[in-house]
Amino acid sequence: MKRRDFLTMTAMGAAVGTTGLPARAVSPKKPAPSAADDYRYFAGLLNKIAAPILALMANERFHKDFPIEVSRNTDGRDNRVVYLECFGRTIAGAAPWIAQTGPGDDASQRATLLEQAKQCYEHSVDPKSADYLDWETGHGQMLVDSAYYTQALLRAPVLWQSQSKKTKQRIVAAIKSLRKVSPPYTNWLLFAAMNEAFLMQVGEEHDPIRLDLTLRKFHEWYLGDGWFADGEHFAFDYYNSYVIQPMLLDILEVMQNHKTYYWEGDINAVYQQQLQRSQRYAEHLERLISPTGTYPPIGRSLTYRTAAFQPLSQLAHKGLLPDTLPAGRIRSALRAVHQAIFDNPSNFTDDGFLRIGFAGGNLALGDWYSNNGSMYITTASFVHLGLPATDKFWTAPAEDWTQKLAFSGRPFRKDYPVEY
Repeated sequence: MKRRDFLTMTAMGAAVGTTGLPARAVSPKKPAPSAADDYRYFAGLLNKIAAPILALMANERFHKDFPIEVSRNTDGRDNRVVYLECFGRTIAGAAPWIAQTGPGDDASQRATLLEQAKQCYEHSVDPKSADYLDWETGHGQMLVDSAYYTQALLRAPVLWQSQSKKTKQRIVAAIKSLRKVSPPYTNWLLFAAMNEAFLMQVGEEHDPIRLDLTLRKFHEWYLGDGWFADGEHFAFDYYNSYVIQPMLLDILEVMQNHKTYYWEGDINAVYQQQLQRSQRYAEHLERLISPTGTYPPIGRSLTYRTAAFQPLSQLAHKGLLPDTLPAGRIRSALRAVHQAIFDNPSNFTDDGFLRIGFAGGNLALGDWYSNNGSMYITTASFVHLGLPATDKFWTAPAEDWTQKLAFSGRPFRKDYPVEY
């Protein structure tokens, strides 16, 4: 073989590779965003979602100026429930961020939103306010969203502590008035229990039966490997994320702090068991995130968007992520998820309000109970912003998550079922 023919064949071999197929060009790896950039990204996006709602209600223009959008197949419910739905869900996720006191470029922004949120709570129970929340509608939806309203007060106690005596009395009366709603035997039991946990936390008379019944039923509905059924039958959806896991953990934390339990067993042991279940469920959530941040659009209420990842955010905020989920990995994965959803500008109206939809506005995806106020539960995936920018969650080196490792041919931890 002539030398030039040998060189030609050698070059062809290099281009084809050992498989006989053309070699794929390797693109330089895009550097991961810095930890500081991650914090700014989340703070900026949460502000974009929450600030318009808090500003309207603080200035008593919420009922007047919030543009209601309902699902195409709406059940025709009283639209007055939209306002508690929107505010309660917004503040449940935003409260840890606006209440945190760490320094940073967003400090002034947080302070403004905190003061607005305090005013929102005052207006919400003042019958003379234009943004009184119509607690007397009698609609069961009010029970649902009162639980997010009280969960925020647990997550950011300053929102309660800063209220006047009269406003505190009015809040307590409003929450107790919703005991007239009889919740179905589903995740709705947790809404009643969350309100009772709040009353316990602030030293008010609470109903132990509502707490006891809820814990008993969810003990029965535990399926194993970190998953609960939502009632007697299992549904493959994200209600373990939207409601079940986070509310069980928050309720049990209050009960543990008050050394109270109304059922057999030690409250500390029950709390630890739920923590292990929440951590196991979080491991599954992390593995659902694709290399590009997308995730399966399964089950009802998928328009709640990134609330599907509330348990990861909540455990990060509490400093309770399992060792299998390093902070840098979860921060990176959560950012990818939020970008996959919110990079589409059609998620918002031209006026800056969330629309019904998933990865963009899509009215056809609404359920019969959906309105645009329902969408604000997506703030539940921002609870980790309650950690200051100096926390190790934000300063830990970025890491690739499981699917990103797996689909690039790199080592990743295998997964096996665990029983708690």
